Amino acid sequence: MSLSPEHPSITGPSDPEVDPRASYALEPDMVEALTDRIIATSGRTVPSYTPITGQPVANIPQSTQADVAEAYDRARRAQAAWARTSLDHRQSVLLRLHDLVLDRQEEIIDLVCWETGKARKHAYDEVLHVALTARYYGRTAHRHLDPERRPGVVPGLTRIDVNHVPKGVVGIIAPWNYPFTLAVCDGLPALLAGNAVVTKPDAQTMLTGLLGAQLLEEAGFPRELWNVVAGPGRELGTPMIERSDYVCFTGSTATGKIIAAQCAEQLIGCSLELGGKNPVLVLRDADVDRAAEGAVRASFSNSGQLCVSTERLFVADQVYDRFVERFVARTEAMRLRNGLGWDNDMGTLISQDQLDTVTAHVEDAVDKGARVLAGGRARPDLGRFYYEPTILEGVTPDMTCFGEETFGPVISVYRFHDEADAVSRANEGEYGLNASIYSRDTARARQLASQIKCGTVNVNEAFAATFASIDSPMGGMRQSGMGRRQGAEGVHRYTESQSVATQRLLRFAPVLGMSDEMYAKVMTANLRLMKKLGRA
Repeated sequence: MSLSPEHPSITGPSDPEVDPRASYALEPDMVEALTDRIIATSGRTVPSYTPITGQPVANIPQSTQADVAEAYDRARRAQAAWARTSLDHRQSVLLRLHDLVLDRQEEIIDLVCWETGKARKHAYDEVLHVALTARYYGRTAHRHLDPERRPGVVPGLTRIDVNHVPKGVVGIIAPWNYPFTLAVCDGLPALLAGNAVVTKPDAQTMLTGLLGAQLLEEAGFPRELWNVVAGPGRELGTPMIERSDYVCFTGSTATGKIIAAQCAEQLIGCSLELGGKNPVLVLRDADVDRAAEGAVRASFSNSGQLCVSTERLFVADQVYDRFVERFVARTEAMRLRNGLGWDNDMGTLISQDQLDTVTAHVEDAVDKGARVLAGGRARPDLGRFYYEPTILEGVTPDMTCFGEETFGPVISVYRFHDEADAVSRANEGEYGLNASIYSRDTARARQLASQIKCGTVNVNEAFAATFASIDSPMGGMRQSGMGRRQGAEGVHRYTESQSVATQRLLRFAPVLGMSDEMYAKVMTANLRLMKKLGRA
């Protein structure tokens, strides 16, 4: 594909015969239609490249702080009108989005693959999650957002209604690892609740976030209800926070702490899904084959670039050897490809930075005595940033990968003798996002789950059971974040609770010449009576 001056978003190298990376991965008209959605007047662009081939994808227009202000101005105007629409209308648009995402899934998956390099089956997970989220909130809108009746202080005479009022404009800063679902799903309950959104997708996956914005408009959301800016977080993050009524962020713990501090200065709320060093526990009565299959998905989905993926695996002595044998065999049998086809079990890492981190963690562990049971090397023959799915044994606390998040296809395997010790080791460190337990005794596994300091725990599953159960809250404990997405918490975080009291007959003051002292005695007697009657 040669380049054309009519498409400034894709200007750049133009001789594929000299440099194979000179041809663009995507059609210019599609790129232009998407990048036109960015509110950007700086005249500057930043190139993006696909990790699959190294080809350029687009030149992304960059927003200024003035553009951020304009995005929020547009959002506030749109939000004022949107908040007056009926809840029935909003939920009908969400249900149209559900169908639209399923109808356009091939286009979505292609773009996710081009921008991230992930395997196609892992890109499908993003389509699945957005559709599930749209359907869930479309079907449960009234359950979560209708005014609620609560008991009043005087039975029969005090009526309390609790309204769920939209906060206003929500700022969403989305990551690159799941660029469709994490750019869209957090915003769907915000829109349902009557808010507008300003979002900044990650620079490496901007087009996928823009495709999400396009689909939202096609489903029926007003265009200016969802505004997109582009640029470095260090330049646009603070201006976004200063203008937001609530902030939603998914990313590193270090950045999350900065955002939390800035939100505190503004006295606004935020939800943060941050890092993890997630454990899997394989108990002595586990189905070893099922646990080995789950461990592969837990460790190597999206090349380990998943907040809820596993990096620590604790296996009971009684099944350790059998489990490790099968886990290694399944890992070595994985089909490794680089491309858009379905015949691929794991794609590439997204960037040189990610490859450097993974390589450094593995080399450090091996240099200090860890053993490589599978993988353990980069595969430039498959792709520039490709690294094999890797299993390490003998990892010790002096090794970097023992406690630091690798965020790549690397897992460390440990023996345990005692389940209490396994739980204690699973709780080591500062993170607490996701965990898994494999056991045939599911009641016992659930009891152990309550002792693990993680926001989600899956029994006999890697991560999908909690991730896809949209009615259940999802988020981290400790350094893995604050707040929850999904379920009631996922929509109520974008609302203010407003209590409206309607009082009949009785007033809360002395009547008919009653003294303040007598009024106090009468009220005290009433309080004692209400307790005897079992009133809260």
